[in-house]
Amino acid sequence: MEYTYLGKSGLKVSRICLGTMNFGNQTSEQDAFRIMDEALDAGINFFDTANVYGGKDQAGLTEEIIGRWFKQGGGRREKVVLATKVYGGMGDENDGPNGDRGLSAYKIRRHLEGSLKRLQTDYVELYQMHHIDRNVGWDELWNAFEVAVVQGKIGYVGSSNFAGWDIAVAQKEAEKRGIVGLVSEQHKYSLLTRQPELEVLPASQALGLGVIPWSPLDGGLLGRNALKKIEGSRSGGNAERVEQHKAQLEQFAELCGELGEAQDTVALAWLLSNPAVTAPIIGPRTLEQLQDALRIVDLKLDESSLKRLDEIFPGPGGSAPNAYAW
Repeated sequence: MEYTYLGKSGLKVSRICLGTMNFGNQTSEQDAFRIMDEALDAGINFFDTANVYGGKDQAGLTEEIIGRWFKQGGGRREKVVLATKVYGGMGDENDGPNGDRGLSAYKIRRHLEGSLKRLQTDYVELYQMHHIDRNVGWDELWNAFEVAVVQGKIGYVGSSNFAGWDIAVAQKEAEKRGIVGLVSEQHKYSLLTRQPELEVLPASQALGLGVIPWSPLDGGLLGRNALKKIEGSRSGGNAERVEQHKAQLEQFAELCGELGEAQDTVALAWLLSNPAVTAPIIGPRTLEQLQDALRIVDLKLDESSLKRLDEIFPGPGGSAPNAYAW
C-alpha cells in the first residue's frame, strides 16, 4: 500500500479510502467485518462513513456496525484514520426543526455526539461537512469545529460537495482565525464527471486540501460489467445511461483490453495519476470487490494511455478560465 499526506495536514492516509455506505444496506454486518479486516490487513488505514448511512429509515446503522467492529479490539480503532460526516437529517424527532439538513453549531454538536456514541470511540480523525450550507456563516461553523478540536473529539475538518469558491471562502476565514481550516474536499469526480477540474481541483491544490473522489466509477458505468448489463450489477438498472455513453464505454473497454486490465481498475488508477487526488473512495459490497480494487495502487498508466483516456472521456480543457477563454 502507498500512503500520502491528507492535504496540508501531517496525517498520513492510504491511497485507497474504504467507503462504507453499503454496510448494513447491501452488505451484511458479518461481511462488513470481513471487508474491514481485509482492508486493514492490506494496509488501507483510511475509512470513510457518514452519520446518515445505513439505508432507508436506518440512518446511523453503518456507524453502529463500524463501532461494533472497533469493539472487537485488536488495535482496530488505533490503526484506522476514521472520517465521518454531518449535514443530513437523522430522523430524530427530538431535534425538531433543527433536525433537518444543515450545519448549525447546535446540529454539529449534537450529531457529533451521536456519531461518537454509535462508533464507540471518543474521537474521529476527520469530520466532514457533507454538503455546503450557505445559511450558516463561517464564524458559527469555525467556532463549532474549534470547540470540537479543543475537546479532542475531532482532529481535522473536511468538506464535501463544496464549490471552488466555497473552499476559498472557508480557507480565508480560517486564516483570519489562525487555524488550519479545511484539509480535504470529498467530491464527485471520475472519467465521466470531469467538471471539478475547472475550479474544485485547482482550488483544493492551491489551498491545501486533498481531494477524495466519491463515485469514482460513476455508479458502476466505469465498471467491468457496465456493457454486459448483468442482472444484479449496479449498472443493470442504469440501462439508459449505459446506452447514452455506449460508444465511449466500448472504446474504454477496448483500451482496457489492450492494457490487460479491468475497466474499474483503470478508472481508479486514472484518478490516482492526478496529483490533486489523495485517495478515491471504493465502496465494495463483497470481499472480492475489495481484493480487485487493491490492484490500482500498483497500476501506473503511461502517457500514451492517459492521452487515450482524455480522447475517450474529454475533460473541460483544463482549469478555469483557460478552459473556455483566452
